[in-house]
Amino acid sequence: MSTLDQEHEEPLHDGEKEMTFLEHMEELRWHLIRSIGAIFVFMLVAWFTREWIYGEIILGPSKKDFWTYLKLCELGQALGIDGLCLKEIEFRFQNREVSGQFMLAITSSAVIGLVMAFPYVIWEIWSFIKPGLRPVERRAARGAVFIVSTLFFAGVFFGYYIVTPFGVHFLAEFQLDPSIENKYDIKIYLSILTTLTLACGLMFQLPVVITVLTKIGIVNPSFLQEYRRHAFVVILIVAAVITPSPDVISQILVAVPLYILFEVSILVSKRIYATNLKQLEDEHL
Repeated sequence: MSTLDQEHEEPLHDGEKEMTFLEHMEELRWHLIRSIGAIFVFMLVAWFTREWIYGEIILGPSKKDFWTYLKLCELGQALGIDGLCLKEIEFRFQNREVSGQFMLAITSSAVIGLVMAFPYVIWEIWSFIKPGLRPVERRAARGAVFIVSTLFFAGVFFGYYIVTPFGVHFLAEFQLDPSIENKYDIKIYLSILTTLTLACGLMFQLPVVITVLTKIGIVNPSFLQEYRRHAFVVILIVAAVITPSPDVISQILVAVPLYILFEVSILVSKRIYATNLKQLEDEHL
């Protein structure tokens, strides 16, 4: 090894050693086992409290006293707009399979387990990746688990309290003819609820994705600014895909925060890009 290579070689931290491929796979296996274990623990908690979860959380957006509807009514009263107070939502759910309710309980418990264990799963992923990073990269990624988890939960709450109520209300009120009676399949309702909440949780990771892409040199601030209008169109398409209802309001409710996150991502990308340029200049001095 040359003297120059020795100077640029990053020393291993205390307690760290170079691992073989099989040792890396074994380490990854245990991270996955612990992550699945955490999801399973929260899944069991959700299973044993399934009646309360279904009555208060899952079926919440289908009830008139849901938090979003109450706050919307209060806003309408403050502004003198009576139309913001929703009338009684006529929801009549039905299950058409023998094992339907049992499978729904398992599915909903698994989804809740995944959501609740998300920060721990991200921490396990970070613990696996961290030893392979240089000290400067570790410092730059400090707080990543907190940021990713915060954005995820912000997206989940946004999807649950904002997007889902408007989508559910639109679908419940839409009627072709008064002679047609609406009876909703509980499986479809759960699918809509899960899709909206998880999709918003993942979409809110946009700043993290842009940060990573900027760090590895795939995108830069100029590229993001040049294709800003294209990104806006893509965001509108994504909003139209993940919202169950075709009304413009639901799509705007999803598209606006996503575009704001995109603009935030540009600012973050500028900061990271400037830092990378400074590091390159320092290395060539």
